[in-house]
Amino acid sequence: MARPSGASTRATLRRVDAARRQASYDDILALPPHVTGQILFGVLHVFPRPAPKHALAASVLGGELGPPFHRGRGGPGGWIILDEPELHLSGHVLVPDMAGWRRERMPEMPVDKAYFSVAPDWACEILSPSTAAVDRGDKRAVYASEGVGHLWFIDPEARTLEVPELDGPTYRVHAVFSGDAKVRAEPFDAIELDLAALWAL
Repeated sequence: MARPSGASTRATLRRVDAARRQASYDDILALPPHVTGQILFGVLHVFPRPAPKHALAASVLGGELGPPFHRGRGGPGGWIILDEPELHLSGHVLVPDMAGWRRERMPEMPVDKAYFSVAPDWACEILSPSTAAVDRGDKRAVYASEGVGHLWFIDPEARTLEVPELDGPTYRVHAVFSGDAKVRAEPFDAIELDLAALWAL
């Protein structure tokens, strides 16, 4: 059997070193514009832009929560709610589908950078086949370690809203709603949310 050449061995070692090294923000900046990059526990994850059902659920949810909580119209106000904010938290780079901060924790928006270094009070992940494992795994672990009190998982295919709440170092599932239910889900239980609107075209 022929032994591998020195050049072949060096090339293999370079590939191994590249796989082992921790991803950096430069890796995200080098990505093409039609994908989203996130770094979790040193690993770069690259996801395509949202599919139509995913985008619909996010857009409708923002329309439901924005007026009463972000603007204080027909609701208590007191929140900053954003679509796809970039979060830099303890070396991780995350992009939740939506996130919200109580205004007393973030009274002003950052003006000198394109990301947020304050963990949100609420994060929402809209699940898809390409993102569900990371959303429910490493991203959930980062949210817990950063003290994000409320986390929503919305699954447009299954038509479900899962509401985990932080309980010590981990989350426990507080409620799961499905189908066309009208629900009150913390931390936005001051209004009734019609789930059917998230799935309807």
